[in-house]
Amino acid sequence: MITRRDLYRFGANVLGGLFALGLAAPGAAYILSPLRGRSKADAFHPLARLRDLKEGVPRAFRVLDERQDAWVKYPREPVGSVWLIRQSEGVIAYSAECPHLGCAVSLAPDSQSFHCPCHQSRFDLDGRPINAVPPRGMDRLDVQLSTDPDPEVRVKFQRFRSMNRKKVPLA
Repeated sequence: MITRRDLYRFGANVLGGLFALGLAAPGAAYILSPLRGRSKADAFHPLARLRDLKEGVPRAFRVLDERQDAWVKYPREPVGSVWLIRQSEGVIAYSAECPHLGCAVSLAPDSQSFHCPCHQSRFDLDGRPINAVPPRGMDRLDVQLSTDPDPEVRVKFQRFRSMNRKKVPLA
C-alpha cells in the first residue's frame, strides 16, 4: 500500500528530475554545438570576376574566410592566397604555398614562372617544378565558374602537407 509520504517522495523525485533535466539540456546543447556545425571543407570562396583575369597572366588573390574555433566565431580574415591563371578552356588555381616548406610562392621577375625565395624552388606556369628542390609541383585547387553573364571565379581553398611527394590535404 502506498502511503501519502511515499507519494510525496515520488512526486518530489519526479519534479527534481525534471528540474535537473531542464538545466542539463541547454548545457549539453552548448557543449555539443561545435559537433553540429557544418564543415566548410567543401566551401568555394569567391575571388574574382572572369573579366578581371587576362588570359595567360597569373594573378594572386587572398582567400578570406570566417573561421569558427569551437564556440568562437572570428570575422572574415585572410587564411591563405592562391594564384589564378585564365586559359582558353577555363581558369586554373594553384595554392601560393610552396610544397617544399610552405613558404609563399611569388611570380618570378620574368613573369614566366613561379619562385619560392626560401630555398629557390621554381615552377613553370603549369605548376610543374623546374628544379629539383620541391618534392612535387604546385598544388592545384578546384575552381568553379558561376553561370551569370559576368562569371565569378570561386576556388575551393585547402592546404596540403609540405615535404611530401604526394599531395596530402591537411585536416
